[in-house]
Amino acid sequence: MTTAISAKTVDLAKGSVRELNEALHAPTLAANSWRVVNPRGIHNIAAGVDADVTIEIDGDVGYYCAGMNKRATVVVNGSAGIGLGENMMSGRIYVKGDASEAVGATAHGGTIVIEGNASGRCGISMKGVDIIVKGSIGPMSAFMAQAGSLIVFGDAGDALGDSIYETKIYVRGKVKSLGADCVEKPMDDAERAELAAKLKQAGVADEVDVKEFKRYGSGRTLYHFHVDNAGAY
Repeated sequence: MTTAISAKTVDLAKGSVRELNEALHAPTLAANSWRVVNPRGIHNIAAGVDADVTIEIDGDVGYYCAGMNKRATVVVNGSAGIGLGENMMSGRIYVKGDASEAVGATAHGGTIVIEGNASGRCGISMKGVDIIVKGSIGPMSAFMAQAGSLIVFGDAGDALGDSIYETKIYVRGKVKSLGADCVEKPMDDAERAELAAKLKQAGVADEVDVKEFKRYGSGRTLYHFHVDNAGAY
């Protein structure tokens, strides 16, 4: 490994993302707080981290930033490309800008917070992660989402929750259309309390009123094949 990688600060204008990730994957990390400068939209930054560390990235990142994250806290002081937090297991990701397609795709746990907007297929096939988008989300979000929650302060695009399983979706704004088998569900006191707890855990509880949200989830009509529903499969 070159000397461009230091214990705490990494300059990607001088060292490579491979070197950075090798350092972050070391059995014993030299520091529990890392700062990455000059990311310049590079792909795969901080992918596969499995350690109790905080990684702050000063600028925009490319595809699959913090993919497969486990335990780490990753803060992006910019926007993120496709597949942010893809297959994440635990930990926390916070993006202060916008995010592109497929935020948290197949992610099993942890929390992802997007300060701005997220593009299409946000939370596709999510399996337990909590995704909070303070802006709006694009079409086909929570497609085939299995578990966890997708919380949207703004609006949602077409086909929200298409072919959804048991993920809970909370949207404060307008929903352009619902996907196959996704329906609006009652929002009782228990659901509001659960939503408030997730917002509190993410540190954003004071920014919204849970009474303003509507809840969406599976109508459970596609769990078993029925010929009358063939067109929806």
